[in-house]
Order: sequence, then structure tokens, then C-alpha cells
Amino acid sequence: MTDFSDNELVIETVDLVKMYGPHVALEGLNLKLESGAIGILGPNGAGKSTFFKCILGLITTTSGEGRVLGYDIRTQGDLIRSKIGYMPEYDSLDPELIALDQVRYSGELIGMNPSHASQRAHEVLEYVGLKDQRYRKIGTFSTGMKQAAKLACALIHDPEILICDEPTNGLDQRSRQFMLETLRNTVEQGNRTVLMSGHVMDDIQEVCDSIVMIYKGKIVVHSRIEELARQVDEEIEISVWGGSSKMQDSLESRGLSVRRLGRIIRIKVESEDTIPIILECAVESGVQVRKMGEYEPDLEDIFLLIMDKLGAEVKTTSDLMTSEHMGGEHN
Repeated sequence: MTDFSDNELVIETVDLVKMYGPHVALEGLNLKLESGAIGILGPNGAGKSTFFKCILGLITTTSGEGRVLGYDIRTQGDLIRSKIGYMPEYDSLDPELIALDQVRYSGELIGMNPSHASQRAHEVLEYVGLKDQRYRKIGTFSTGMKQAAKLACALIHDPEILICDEPTNGLDQRSRQFMLETLRNTVEQGNRTVLMSGHVMDDIQEVCDSIVMIYKGKIVVHSRIEELARQVDEEIEISVWGGSSKMQDSLESRGLSVRRLGRIIRIKVESEDTIPIILECAVESGVQVRKMGEYEPDLEDIFLLIMDKLGAEVKTTSDLMTSEHMGGEHN
């Protein structure tokens, strides 16, 4: 038996493997997670949801070991689930129940006293912004309200760890921002650990300080976001008018590495001559440079760079999204 001796860790896995028949969903995961806000990233089918189910003790692992808050994921799933709140990606709500009963019932399912569960249901529904809707049936809720109700169900028992699988799916901008602020407050004020998956990198970056990236069942990155950003090549970003494709051709003909997004062009800084070359190319191409400055890479840049190095055919994170990810109805 492996000695899990580091009490600072909230989650630890050793050589964790999960197979579905001949298919390897998770392959030898070795992971040590401390408390905080952690983004769990990867393309569809990478193994993120399987990882969540394993650490929740919802499915049996094929081999390897794991502990959550000191509890064995193979034998102490009930205890683990009493300490974790899980907000699944799929629709887990009963449309015929009012929100208060839905959340209260979630608490009772994990062993809460009915009167305590009822009291907590009122509290968490207010926390997620549904105080005035708590007596409405779930079936009348918008997508944003349903996501908030799922979050309330996950928080009913005051868990130490909160797992959110695609929490901003289908949300309009206002609902999305409220969800992200609520999750961030849950970490900072509630002193909880949050594991959050998603394909919208801006959302992950707004809530999380570090990421774990899973690809083909393996962990390929585990780092703080700021550390990863420092490893990305320095770039100059320009906004041009009057022929961005000509400008790109001119820059590339001078040996510069270029990324173009419409009228926005990002050029890798090769030397101190990079900016003078950019200006020369602008004159040669007959374009106006409306704006120029150092580009600060965001999490999407980092994600796509890693996917490219892994040989994945992902040009933008929108390639990973279904229609449900793209923003839905309003509250």
C-alpha cells in the first residue's frame, strides 16, 4: 500500500488506471493537488469526466490508488462524497420539483437531517441568486437558473471540495459572469477547493490559478497558469487596416513567425529588429498600423500551443465546443 503522507494534499493519485473493456480512459495518472482553484482541461474524450467519477468513488478503477482528503477512492466513496459537492455537466434536476425541494432532497440523499437540509436549502439558493425563485418549479427555469440550482445542490452540505463539470454551459453573458463570480467567491471566502472543467478558457482563467491538462487519458500539464504564460514566446500584436493578408505575407517573407486573426496580427519577437521590420513591412504592404503593443498570452493561447505540440488538430477552442457551450437563453 502506498504511503500517502502529505496532509497538505486534497487529492492524490498513484498510477491510476481506468479501462472500459479494451479502451484506456485513464492511463497511469500520478497527481498531487493542493487546495485552491484548479482547472481540469482537455479535448472531448480526454478523460476529464472519468477522472471526476473516479475520485468521487462513483466508478471502480482498474488499477492504481487514490485518496481524496485522506479517504481511499476504492473503499471509502461514501465518505468522499459527503465531503465533495458535484455539479455535473448533464441535466440532473427534476423539472416537477420546486427549487427548494430539489436542493433539500439533494442534502437528504447524502444523509443530512431533513430540517437542517431545509434550512441549508434556503441559504444556498440565496447564495446562488435564486432566493426569489425558490418556490418555482425547475421546469420553468432558464438555462442559467438551472445551472445555479445545480450549484446549490452541490453546496447544500457545505463541502470541502467542489467539482464543477462545464458550469457555464449554455449561459448568456450575465448568467455566465454571475456563475464565475460565485465560484471565485466559493474559493476565496468559503475556503474551499474547486475543480472546474470547461472549454471556454476565459472562464477557467477567471476562476482558477492552476491547471491540469489531460490528453488521451494522461496528464500532460500540471502547473500554475502564470508559470505557463512565462514559457510562451514573446509576441508583438498589431491591428492593421487595408490588407492584413498582404501584411502577413510580407512579414513571413522576412522570416518572422506570424499568427493572424482577421485584422489582428501577432508576430513572434525574434530580435531587437522585429519592430523595425514590422514597420517596414507595413510600408511595403501599404497598410496602416492602427495599434501596436506587447501581447500577453492568455490561457487559450497556452492551451492551443500545448495541443499543437501534442499533434492535436485543434485550431481554436471553439473546435471543442458543441452548441450547448456557445451561450443560451437569458434569465
